[in-house]
Amino acid sequence: MTKTTSKFIQLRRLPDEQFKRLTGVQRSTFTMMVDILVRADTDKKLRGGRANKLRIEDRLLMALEYLREYRTYFHIAQSYGLSESTAYKTCRWVEDTLIKDKRFALPGKKTLQNSDISFEVVLVDASESPIERPKKDNGATTPAKRNGIPSKAKSSSTKRRAR
Repeated sequence: MTKTTSKFIQLRRLPDEQFKRLTGVQRSTFTMMVDILVRADTDKKLRGGRANKLRIEDRLLMALEYLREYRTYFHIAQSYGLSESTAYKTCRWVEDTLIKDKRFALPGKKTLQNSDISFEVVLVDASESPIERPKKDNGATTPAKRNGIPSKAKSSSTKRRAR
């Protein structure tokens, strides 16, 4: 498989505003994320393993693209020249590595409860409700005539006459 050109090299030339618009993070935040991922990748490579096909910057871009655009792993893998499973593993590794770092971890529930910030909660009822359909009524429908099969209407009328 031929090596594709790095998407990050193409994005480096963008002004800061367009870079943030495309990736969803500021360039300084992106650089901080790359530093964290480089340290984690060198630790991971010390234990051995295969060399990765993509640069760290491209792996981060892939994960940000997934999180920002909600594209499927298949589409992301095709645009980066990878398999779908490799795209999934790469995005998970980037997410997990950044979450482990304290700078990108979200505050816990207790921290939010102890803060002075007030939150407004909006609940949406999305429960299922049964579809209302008309009840089946044999008297309201006209039975269809079938060849060789007596209809219920005929059989009940003949019973009435016999009485």
